[in-house]
Amino acid sequence: MKATVNPHSKQDQQLWLAFLDGDEESYTQLYKLFIRDMYRYGSSLVTTSDAFVLDCIHDVFTEIWAKRNRLSVPDNVKYYLLKALKTRMMHLLERKERSFKSLADVDIEVFEPNDLEILEELEAASSRQERLKILIAQLPNRQQEALKLRFIENLNYTEIGNVLEVNSQSAKNLVFRAIEKLRGWIILFFINFFNIFLG
Repeated sequence: MKATVNPHSKQDQQLWLAFLDGDEESYTQLYKLFIRDMYRYGSSLVTTSDAFVLDCIHDVFTEIWAKRNRLSVPDNVKYYLLKALKTRMMHLLERKERSFKSLADVDIEVFEPNDLEILEELEAASSRQERLKILIAQLPNRQQEALKLRFIENLNYTEIGNVLEVNSQSAKNLVFRAIEKLRGWIILFFINFFNIFLG
């Protein structure tokens, strides 16, 4: 599937160019434009308070302002900021400056939910969107992140690979495996649903 081109990319680059020239209004517009995307993505990377994610976002914007004379214009401003946010967050977590856990650490569970437990959760869900959230939450964290970058943040596979520090083929494989797993669970759910209905 071909990635949809962001129609605002040229406008984003123009704002970025003005910001590089020291225009504070453009800098503020960039913040307002991407704060939600950055917060949503940052929140998906760690299990922590809103304050940590917001602090890291502010750190990113503080840093790019301080270094604006040395920065170039990225091809995709949103991708650049998401990657900068992830780098900042992982840097703080690795240095253990704060007592928060990375999602990578949360992977280690006493047990993994089996298909029966997943089906029970799906049957209790009140909407299709809620069921999808339940299923996505069962995926490995790397697959969750790849899906979000592809279908929520609308990054292409090369950009996803750069954020996840893998090549574009590996990024594509992560997304494909996630979709296949979701498809299998959905099929299982409907088979179970119809067996109960017909039973």
